[in-house]
Amino acid sequence: TFQNIELFPQMTVLDNLMLGRHQHVGYGSVAAMVRVGRAAREEARNRQIVEGIIEFLEIQQFRKSYVALLPYGIQKRIELGRALAMEPRLLLLDEPVAGMNLEETEDMARFITDIRRELGIGIILVEHDMRMVMDLADRVLALDFGKPIALGLPEEIQANSDVVRAYLGEEHAVADDAGGDE
Repeated sequence: TFQNIELFPQMTVLDNLMLGRHQHVGYGSVAAMVRVGRAAREEARNRQIVEGIIEFLEIQQFRKSYVALLPYGIQKRIELGRALAMEPRLLLLDEPVAGMNLEETEDMARFITDIRRELGIGIILVEHDMRMVMDLADRVLALDFGKPIALGLPEEIQANSDVVRAYLGEEHAVADDAGGDE
């Protein structure tokens, strides 16, 4: 998913999610226009998959709504759904909670956890909300202006003086270093 929402606002939630199924369509444009035979069967199968995603992400009430009319947090969830519709083995999420309020962030964190646990999809998460990262991640790579400065378990990253210095400033790293010697 993208940091900035990249949905089609003039289309419905269902239509946006169906776009995520495009690489799973095995029929041509003529068959799609007449919607018979193989095209009808594949359309029904893809729609069933999308309906499952709608249920999984708890957006049933919005399925026929135009995306442009929906709240930001719901649009971010729809974008996650479109990515899931592609049936990824690895899901790349670029700041999935950027601009969200606390409730929306908690909902997204729950869905990300459910994706890992229930769907078994690996996730690479790029995120600035450190509380969320520390709660969700198995391993964390901390960067400072694009340069890797630490890699490890969340608790190791939180205790790393280079990370503290880069993210909180020199005075915090000095205070932490001084406190660690006692």
